[in-house]
Formats: sequence, C-alpha cells, structure tokens
Amino acid sequence: MTGFGLVVRFTARDEDAVAAFDTLVAGALEGIRAHEPGTIVYVSHADADEPLVRVFYELYEDRAAFDRHEQQPHVRHFLAAREQYLTAVEVTFLNEVTGKRPGSAQ
Repeated sequence: MTGFGLVVRFTARDEDAVAAFDTLVAGALEGIRAHEPGTIVYVSHADADEPLVRVFYELYEDRAAFDRHEQQPHVRHFLAAREQYLTAVEVTFLNEVTGKRPGSAQ
C-alpha cells in the first residue's frame, strides 16, 4: 500500500472559536469532496473529553495526492483562516503499512 496520512490535533481558543472553526472545516470539505479524488478520508472528530479540541484523520492515495490537496484553493483558504481560532496545532504524518480502506478487498 502507498497510502499517506496524517492525524492533526487542533485546540480552539474558546467555544465561539471552535464553532467558527467547524464552519470553516465544513466549507473546506465541500471543495475536498468535489475536487480531490486522491483524498480517501478526511474526517474531523470532536474529542469527547475536550470540547475545544478537534482531531482530524486524513488519508490520501499517496504523498503526491496530499501535495495536490495542499495546493487546492479551498485548502489554502482553510490553512490561512484557521489560525485566528486556534491556540495549538499538532501534526503527525503517517506512512501506511497495512489496513482496510474504502474500495479495498483487504
């Protein structure tokens, strides 16, 4: 498998900021769904114990698909606008070893 992924942990300033951040994410997702066939999974999770935290799991066909994702106008807007809502961003990059994913017989 050649999948490339990441887990990102975002911490928002306050309740208003996390709500605005969620709206920003929803806008980015419209573009991701419409224009990114190489993006396999892009999911924002709420942390059950920390309401100001969002954890993203992203999976791409390969590193090139991730690089294309990063260049999309909707993603560039998200990356530029998100900082106003956040106090911290932690990113872990992942190289796929094995697993089951959509469209896979494994």
